[in-house]
Amino acid sequence: MQIAGSTALITGAGRGLGRHFAQALLDRGAAKVYATARRPETIDIAGVTPLALDVTDPGSVRAAAAAAADVDLLINNAGLAAYTDLVTGDLGDIRREMETNFFGSLQVVRAFAPVLAGNGGGAILNVLSVLSWISYQGSAGYAASKAAAWSLTNGVRLELAAQRTQVAGLVMASTDTDMMAGFDVPKNDPADVVCAALDGIEAGEIEIIADADSAATKAALAAHPSALYPGAFTGQAT
Repeated sequence: MQIAGSTALITGAGRGLGRHFAQALLDRGAAKVYATARRPETIDIAGVTPLALDVTDPGSVRAAAAAAADVDLLINNAGLAAYTDLVTGDLGDIRREMETNFFGSLQVVRAFAPVLAGNGGGAILNVLSVLSWISYQGSAGYAASKAAAWSLTNGVRLELAAQRTQVAGLVMASTDTDMMAGFDVPKNDPADVVCAALDGIEAGEIEIIADADSAATKAALAAHPSALYPGAFTGQAT
């Protein structure tokens, strides 16, 4: 689909990657951009339409879909990272990650699918992570939620094909946003990630890989798991 002239809605647009998406959509000529957040008064981007949306609240999701009935591009960007492990981490934190990153995205898709159908099909972009494909100690709960979101993306793509909705997943490694502020590692420029994502949407792509690290991880999935988890492989038969 074409960005110019589109009407887009971004979840989690108050900061980080969502804020970059909102500005980039305006710069590319989107006719209208709904920038959503739990507290819409925090959105300070000139030219957008602020809208209240808490992806974990079904009533809030329904209200947003009713208020933004002209949307033809949905960007599921809202996310939560609690930085916890699965075996010893706080179960409540793990549930919150799943509620936001999986069930939150699913609720938004379910609410907006009829809107998109009524507006010709349009497109959905789900913001995923390289941790959709690989786990990382210290963020295993987040990885599990993003793996679920990756599977969600594939399932929704099949279910919405009949209404001609393009469903794409954006996969990226460490990116310089608030979520990664505490990590001293090489990071993508979020503007580059957003540019790749929107280019991919316009090109009709269904999987958009934003960086070399994500591409390398995808390629490694075809190898023995020890290639990705060398420290966890003993080589002993059970």
